[in-house]
Amino acid sequence: MAAAETDLPVIPALPEGGHIEGGFRAVGKLSPPVMRKLEPVGPHFLAYARRKLHKRTFSEDERIEAQRNVKVVEEDDTGEISEPENELMLSRDAKDWKAQDHYAVLGLSKYRYRATESQIKTAHRKKVLRHHPDKRAATGSSEDDSFFKCIQKAFEILTDPVKRRQFDSVDDGANVDPPSKKQASKSQAQFFKLWNQVFDSEARFSKTSPVPRLGNEKSSKEEVENFYNYWYNFDSWRSFEYQDEDVPDDNENRDQKRHVERKNNNARKKKKTEDTARLRNLVDECMKGDERIKNFKKQERAGRDRKRLEREEAERKEKEDAKKKREEEERLKKEQEEAQKKGREEGKKAKEAAKNAVKKNKRVLKGSVKDANYLLPEGQEAGAKRVDEVLGDVECIMGKIDNEELADLAARLNGLKVAEEVGSVWGDEARRLEAAGKLRAPEMKVLGR
Repeated sequence: MAAAETDLPVIPALPEGGHIEGGFRAVGKLSPPVMRKLEPVGPHFLAYARRKLHKRTFSEDERIEAQRNVKVVEEDDTGEISEPENELMLSRDAKDWKAQDHYAVLGLSKYRYRATESQIKTAHRKKVLRHHPDKRAATGSSEDDSFFKCIQKAFEILTDPVKRRQFDSVDDGANVDPPSKKQASKSQAQFFKLWNQVFDSEARFSKTSPVPRLGNEKSSKEEVENFYNYWYNFDSWRSFEYQDEDVPDDNENRDQKRHVERKNNNARKKKKTEDTARLRNLVDECMKGDERIKNFKKQERAGRDRKRLEREEAERKEKEDAKKKREEEERLKKEQEEAQKKGREEGKKAKEAAKNAVKKNKRVLKGSVKDANYLLPEGQEAGAKRVDEVLGDVECIMGKIDNEELADLAARLNGLKVAEEVGSVWGDEARRLEAAGKLRAPEMKVLGR
């Protein structure tokens, strides 16, 4: 195989007195040029080998390969982005391009807004190869080039981001009809499957992402509320410019142009309002059949009832506790009053007993001197003066001592009858009182002397 030879360019030298801006300074020299052999590799080598093998020129090889590629494309026309063509679509009028389904024209009905740029170009190439006027004429077909113009218009619209967005905005073919009540009520799984398809279709118009999905029967209350709140406040980029009436291009009738523009703006606003209402009705319809909403409401009611019962139980318990407390306080108060009353009665009895004991002890004291013949020898009769003097001393001593001393003195005198013994006890008590400073000797007439 002969190698290609090419003369290498020579780098011009810097002229004398010349300089380079930026302070460039050469720090080395270029290596001398070397002649090398260049050989084709990859597809270029295959093309070279094919030409040599079949003894073709460049133009002959390119023509033959182009025909082979066309045949391969035609054979592959039944691929995933190909659809059957019906007579109605083939007979479309190219002038009515706004009413045509551009995705269907290119065989992309099942992809629509999801179709990639590569898929659009591939589909367009297939359609062009099949419906190009030159090819149709070569095959003897009587079909005019109207559908070919439809193909070209569809390709023009779908490859322009702005125009494609406008068409996608009004592409009813991508819409998913909401299920009927009968369809959605077959099972919960069926309900979520059908309605998820509807909202997935509507989500293509959302300005924000990600778009929350309807979920399933296991979704939490927060997820369900977020879904419905999102869709009730859905922010749609959808516009309706594609359906605008054509504005005249001539500059002579400006009033007519402004009138059409105003008409188009009003029509867009009206359609936008209608679309918003349509979407809200969809959300309402979905919510009506959503068993999760009903379950959440039942749970809320059960929670409210539980809280009400708990509140009533707490109030009842509080009242019972207050009643018990009041009864306990009344019982304690009553017991206290009874204890106080009993104490008073016992105190009164004790006082009475003490009083009676004092009286008894005083009788014992007075009786002791009486039984001892007022401290006179036996057989000697006590006169009135003697009786008064002895009793006076007894009263004096009883007035000087307390109840305990009185009881002690009565205990010492109890049972004594002899005058000397009785007098001795009285004398000891009088002397004790004198020693304690409670009694003065002159106060005694008989006792203690």
